Amino acid sequence: MHFHRHRERWARGMGRGEHFGRGFGGGRHGWGRHGHGGGRRMFEQGDLRYLILSLIAEKSSYGYELIKTIEERTGGAYAPSPGVVYPLLTLLEELGLVTLTAEDGGKKLYAITDDGRAELEKNKETLEHINAHVEGVRARSVGGRSPQIMRAIQNFRTALHLRMERGPLTDEQAQTIAAAIDAAAQTIERT
Repeated sequence: MHFHRHRERWARGMGRGEHFGRGFGGGRHGWGRHGHGGGRRMFEQGDLRYLILSLIAEKSSYGYELIKTIEERTGGAYAPSPGVVYPLLTLLEELGLVTLTAEDGGKKLYAITDDGRAELEKNKETLEHINAHVEGVRARSVGGRSPQIMRAIQNFRTALHLRMERGPLTDEQAQTIAAAIDAAAQTIERT
């Protein structure tokens, strides 16, 4: 019972705005994941719904495809979790904005409905703001730190930390690790 009340409130948008809802709240300033951007959310309330609906309007998609597309469009700076995307797709279907067109081994293919297209048309300006925000995130991500490099640095730190926790290194192991780090540093310098 509580879940359904929450879902109805969420469908109304939980903020100002009609129809699909979107709380304009505090403007368009925060971005990032894992604490980037001062802990601000990537999207204002309702924005992710419009973005996903617009992506489905471009091409019928599976949930995983939508996650990857959003990650690509933000330059790797943000990927919504499956725990956000799949309930959102279910809600969009319940609202009649998308329809399930195929199911293959648990994968559900969603297509936009006429009501979904009408909803996007009614909220064209909102969608333009969302797309501009996504493009801004992409520009900052591409112009700043590379997500691939940041991931590689984290992998390196984790591997080194896990190895150091296993116990002391022999001289040979320490030399091997130091040589690998030195080789990586030389490769980076030459790049």
